[in-house]
Amino acid sequence: MDILVLIFGEGKDLTFWQMGCRGIVVFFIAFLLIRISGRRSFGIKTPLDNIIIITLGAVLSRAIVGASAFIPVVFTCLLIVLLHRLLAWLKVHNTKASKVMDGEKILLYMNGAFLQKNLDMALVCIEDVLQGVRECALTDDLSKIEIVYMERNGQISVIKKQPLWYARQLFVKSISKQRG
Repeated sequence: MDILVLIFGEGKDLTFWQMGCRGIVVFFIAFLLIRISGRRSFGIKTPLDNIIIITLGAVLSRAIVGASAFIPVVFTCLLIVLLHRLLAWLKVHNTKASKVMDGEKILLYMNGAFLQKNLDMALVCIEDVLQGVRECALTDDLSKIEIVYMERNGQISVIKKQPLWYARQLFVKSISKQRG
C-alpha cells in the first residue's frame, strides 16, 4: 500500500511525478471508458455526445489532480458512460426520444430564398449559411444550390441542384422501369 501512495500520492498535495502517474492511469481508464461508450461518442457530435465528452473530461481531471478520491471518480465515469450508451440505444429505437434529445434538421434555404424564421430559430445569419455552402458545396454561387439545412448536430449541409442532363437521365430510367 505504501508503494501505491509513493507512486500516486494522496489528496491534493501531489508531486509532478505522482500527478504524471495518475495522468497515465487515467489515460488508459478514459480509453477503456470510450471503448465501452462506443464509437458514436466522438464521431457524431450530437448534444448527447458532447455531454459525455465534457463530463468525462471534467470528472476524470479530478482524479488526476487529487481533488476527489480515485475509485469514486472512475465509478462515476463508468456510470456516465453506461448512461450515455443507454440513451444512445434509446435514440436508435425510439424516434420521439431521438427528436427530444437531438431535435430535427432545420431548412435554411430553398428555391433561391433564405427562410428568415428558420435562420432565427437556428441562431445563424446568412453569412453563416454562406460559409457552410462554401465548405460543403465548394461554391459561393447560390444558383447552384437547391437546399441548405442545419443538421441535428449543428453542421450545415447542402444539396446542389442537379444538372439538366442528370435530371433527364433519371426521368428516362423511371419511364423505362414503368414500361418494363
